[in-house]
Amino acid sequence: MGLHIPPSLKHKKFFYLWLGQLISITGTQMQLWALFWHINQLNKNPIALGGIGLARILPVIIFSLIGGALADSVDRRKVMFVTQSAAALLALTLGLLTQFGHVTIWHIYFITAIQAIAVAFDGPSRQALIPNLLPKKDLPNAFSMTFTSFQVGSVLGPALSGFAIAYAGQQAVYYFNAISFVAVLVALFLIGDVPQSIAEKSAGISMESIREGISFIFNRPIILSTMLLDFVATFFASANTLMPIIAKDVLHVGVVEYGYLSAAPAVGAVLAALVISQIKELRKQGILFLSAVVVFGFATIVFGATTSILVAWIAIATTGAADGVSTIIRNTIRQLQTPDHIRGRMTSVNQIFFQGGPQLGEIEAGSVAQFFGAPFAVISGGIGCVIGTFFIIWKWPHLMKYNGDEPMLAGATAD
Repeated sequence: MGLHIPPSLKHKKFFYLWLGQLISITGTQMQLWALFWHINQLNKNPIALGGIGLARILPVIIFSLIGGALADSVDRRKVMFVTQSAAALLALTLGLLTQFGHVTIWHIYFITAIQAIAVAFDGPSRQALIPNLLPKKDLPNAFSMTFTSFQVGSVLGPALSGFAIAYAGQQAVYYFNAISFVAVLVALFLIGDVPQSIAEKSAGISMESIREGISFIFNRPIILSTMLLDFVATFFASANTLMPIIAKDVLHVGVVEYGYLSAAPAVGAVLAALVISQIKELRKQGILFLSAVVVFGFATIVFGATTSILVAWIAIATTGAADGVSTIIRNTIRQLQTPDHIRGRMTSVNQIFFQGGPQLGEIEAGSVAQFFGAPFAVISGGIGCVIGTFFIIWKWPHLMKYNGDEPMLAGATAD
């Protein structure tokens, strides 16, 4: 049996968005890893790297729920026009400040925080828009392809970032990111009007609407437990922030090798996604999901303990593969167990967990590394991830029994 064109990409509107996101994600990932390197050049203290996580998570916590209510009550495409344009202008500003020598670490924190506000509004609208672009039967494939585009961008971004910094300067990365947002803006223009149901548009932006979204999550244990596990794993075992220190001080390599190392998680994730995309029916998803998170934790421990660039690359690529498996399964669970009229608000709550874990994890990792060193921070984080996973299994044992062919939970259907 040969490879086939994914069914979701046969739908023109989804294909436009998918391709635009692929280009934009590459630029975003270039900037993310360049920021870590840039901050470490401006301030050698590990805790300074943790500051970027604080700058990114606070806006997400404050604005995500509002962004979710907005996504369920107004034109999601128009929201994305505003957020993508704002993100492009901010990246351009960072590039200009860097090129003319006026950038400080506080400029980076401030611009990152404003970009995070745009993300808080963009994420729920973008993810909730996808089910409006293609038939329900192709949604699981669309989720898988969306994840794949993110990971492909995450492979290309860090690798290109290292070369760009080495041969064109730090500002080149920020300029490329600014231009990459144009791809999404063009895609949104080509998509045209996307009808939303009356139920979606009448949701309103209010405390009652936000409470409805939160209540939905907390009354669905299968969704809540996957969000908590996602948070626990990424909080403890996020080694990304400390990558510049590990590269320079432990593995003793330069910026180009740092780019390769930074791309390793995405390489593993893409390979895992390609394997899953060729499996007709994925069963015993609960056991597979939980096992993947445990592997993620153990691979993080290996990464923190080694002084070999090859072993480190393999270990960090393994974390990406494990995270890829868990991400595809948990996203499918959430989207298929959520009715469309509340999908934006569900996504906004998930965004707090999804963004909160790694961003708060960056603060935790930077703080621990400040006092005990980067290897200890990474190793202890991997141990914390494994312990946290077994706690989730003990608290919500139903996850182990999840097969993947269950119907939508009672009470989760649209009115």
